[in-house]
Amino acid sequence: MTGQTTVRTAVRVHGRSAQRRALRAMLDALPAHGGRLLLAGEPGLGRTTLLQWAARSFRAGPVLHLGPGPDANAHLTAGQLLDTLRAAAVAAPVLVCVDDAHRWDAPARTELARAARLLSTADRVGLLLSVASDRAVGPEFARLPVVHLDPLAPARAAALLDDLTDGVAAPAVREQLLAEAEGNPALLVALVRRLSPAELRGHRPLPSPLAEAGVLAEAAGGVPTGPSAHARDLLLTVAAAGEASDGSDADADAGLVRDALRRLRPAPGHGPGLGPDPGLGPDPGAEPLPGQLVLAGDRLRFRSPLVRRTVHATAAADRRRAVHRALADALDGGGHRLTALLHRSWSLDGPVPAPASADRLAATAADGAVPASHRLRATAYARAAELTADGARRAERYTAAAEQALLAGRPERARPLLAAARDRAAPDAVRGRAELLRGMTELRDGPVGDAHQSLLLAASLLAADDPAEAAAAALAAADAAWAAGDLPACLATLAPEPPLRAEHPSPGSDGPAAARTAAVVHDHRVGMRALLEGRLDRAGAPLGQVVRRSRTGDRPETLLRSAAAALLLGDVDAARSGGARALAAARQLGSDALVPQALEYLAYAELRAGRHPQARTHAEEGLRTALRAGQRNTAAHHRAVLALAASIEEEPDAVARHVAAALDTARRHGLAQAAALAQWAAARADLGRGRPFDAADRLGLLVLPGPGRGHFAVWRLAVPCFVEAAVLAGRDEDARRVLTDFADWAAFGADPQAAAQLARCHALLAPAEHADALYRHALDRHDEAGGDFERARTALLYGKWLRRRRRPREARGRLGTALAGFERCGAGVWAAQARDELRALGAAPRSPGAGAGTPARLGRLTPQQLRIARQVAEGATNREVALTLGVSTRTVDYHLRKVFAALGVRSRLELARMVGQAERAQEAQAAQDARRAGHQEKTGAQP
Repeated sequence: MTGQTTVRTAVRVHGRSAQRRALRAMLDALPAHGGRLLLAGEPGLGRTTLLQWAARSFRAGPVLHLGPGPDANAHLTAGQLLDTLRAAAVAAPVLVCVDDAHRWDAPARTELARAARLLSTADRVGLLLSVASDRAVGPEFARLPVVHLDPLAPARAAALLDDLTDGVAAPAVREQLLAEAEGNPALLVALVRRLSPAELRGHRPLPSPLAEAGVLAEAAGGVPTGPSAHARDLLLTVAAAGEASDGSDADADAGLVRDALRRLRPAPGHGPGLGPDPGLGPDPGAEPLPGQLVLAGDRLRFRSPLVRRTVHATAAADRRRAVHRALADALDGGGHRLTALLHRSWSLDGPVPAPASADRLAATAADGAVPASHRLRATAYARAAELTADGARRAERYTAAAEQALLAGRPERARPLLAAARDRAAPDAVRGRAELLRGMTELRDGPVGDAHQSLLLAASLLAADDPAEAAAAALAAADAAWAAGDLPACLATLAPEPPLRAEHPSPGSDGPAAARTAAVVHDHRVGMRALLEGRLDRAGAPLGQVVRRSRTGDRPETLLRSAAAALLLGDVDAARSGGARALAAARQLGSDALVPQALEYLAYAELRAGRHPQARTHAEEGLRTALRAGQRNTAAHHRAVLALAASIEEEPDAVARHVAAALDTARRHGLAQAAALAQWAAARADLGRGRPFDAADRLGLLVLPGPGRGHFAVWRLAVPCFVEAAVLAGRDEDARRVLTDFADWAAFGADPQAAAQLARCHALLAPAEHADALYRHALDRHDEAGGDFERARTALLYGKWLRRRRRPREARGRLGTALAGFERCGAGVWAAQARDELRALGAAPRSPGAGAGTPARLGRLTPQQLRIARQVAEGATNREVALTLGVSTRTVDYHLRKVFAALGVRSRLELARMVGQAERAQEAQAAQDARRAGHQEKTGAQP
């Protein structure tokens, strides 16, 4: 007797925000009109929980729970059901909940669906149905609006687990529970309930298998079955084939399934033939395909992953082994060597371990000439480890399985494999390899401080047996310290090492490629340390070697180092090339874990080059792939890039959304670099929208010297923004304090825009007799470096300066150039500044969507009055407006009185309301113009 853990009821619904919004919208509308929704999801995903949440949340009237009734032969017609519901809704709106509507018999389902379709919006009846999607949803429900339930995201599943256990689960146990549950809440509850308190806390080993047949059947709501022996064999064969699937859907080749079925159940008198294949053969009299399965082209899969696992686990052991044996026989000689060996290992009926089978599996998984995905190799290594008796070899194979799972982008699978690999008797080389993988997992999806320590431990364990791998672990530890913004730790990790010497390649490795990788790691380490020590003259040569050495390589890890080195050197073209080649190599090898990082370097390179739309495109794809691969840290960096890209556009909500998401992960995982980038994005958005005081306050925390200064790789990039904001906010001395360090950075040449930005900063701080020449010099340097956005910013500042010196003709030319540059690179918020300046000169540039959407009274204002009105409407004080526009406070007071008189308002609140209405009208007009233009383009109509 081990006892069970008493699972307390979760105190809140975890995740499901989109589904709850849909339910809430229907509930809120019920007092005015009726509605209907169908909740669909596989067993265990929480359909009943959501129905209960909706019932508790509805306060406007009674809640009815409708069931099929005890008499299977007595059915209400749709009309009778409608009359009953309408009568109940006479006094108040009614919510009707129907859970598991798929369990009703066919006539009752038909009448229920017909009643739902006939409900009128005037009936004030809300009908909320739920059906399981492990089978095809009945055609009678096809016309109802559907809300789908998906498995919980990893973070939500982890929160549910902590809620169920009060957070007492040991870390290794927690990881294994989350991996086994695969985001299914009911399965997670069943798994926790199975464990004793000692097992949950890690004091006793976990039962194996953790998700055994009874637990899976409990979560699935019973043991799935088929209508005949043929159908049951088909279900089991597809489920067994899915155990060795290469894809995420755990699907199976229909031809393989057919062949295995024929071997499994030869028809009497027909040799090896099966007879009529259920749902697979051309015979029109064959059984239909079981409802749990879908046939798409030549692939068969279960509609529900949980049902597939339950079918496999609940089958009789001898029948399950027979199915795997039939699959192995069908695969032999067909070019699927690793898959055949896996099925053969699952067909064993002797005692475990089985050393011969384990050795064959491990050797085949390690053979690069055998075609197989990282996911399949991970499964093979893990099975080989299960069949291995020797503790050290078992740990080595679990570690290899974890490495393949990481490359497949499945850290949730890698973590429990690494936990299984812990064996104090294993050699240092095996333990070091496991620690290296653990550190890399945390670097992408965990606290980077923990990753740093794991990687340092890996380096020390690997030093004696594999110096090259130890050096790679140390460099990865430096990456973790870099991400954390811990400069002392980064420098200590990059401490000088002995000169690189030729090493004998390890058995089975590619000698030249391994030597090239070792050289890249060495040069990157030397150059990175020199850069961080401020010895900029010594950093260029080794980092340049990293870039050059990678031009002939095709390993994604080496190409990623090349892209990183190119970014440190400011060679954005080489960074883009290295990132693009790394992306192509990772995709070709199926290394899903490396794709998000390659897209990250590509996005940074485009951002540094001033190509914000391209950076946004790469970051959007990178965010999607990082979330799919379970890499929250990488996702935070992509969100920071998206915030920076949006900060130059007219999308303040997008900036705020991406900044908040990036900071949420950055603060919990110690990502100082991602946090600094996100804060820079928020400040640049403030600056673009004419809020220099807010921008200077944010950026001051990042760039001013002191213990609180931002990440050492980011603050230099933000200096030009800070200087501009500080000068506009009257903080000239603060601006001067950072220019010495920035001048050293510009001289190093790691940022192609830095020299021009430095000249612009000096122009902002210079007296009038020197500023003109400095602005011109800055524009000349921009011409050398390229990049529309930074050149347009300098032209805008120069144009403002010229206008205030009463040189309107020159100012108009510079401002027109700035406007064209901003429009060319999609910098809408900065283009608006340029238009305002041109209007102040009497020019009339037409902004997109302007004209009909602007209220007539706002058109009475002069350009200068309109600029002041907009600034005041955004909450700026008269002094802040004066500093922003470069005029006196008295001038602002004078114009503001004129504004109040022209618009007929008596307070700043009324002014803000009127300006807000004008801006909303302008946005609506722009949207209308865009729709009209799209319609004309689509139809060929002429405007």
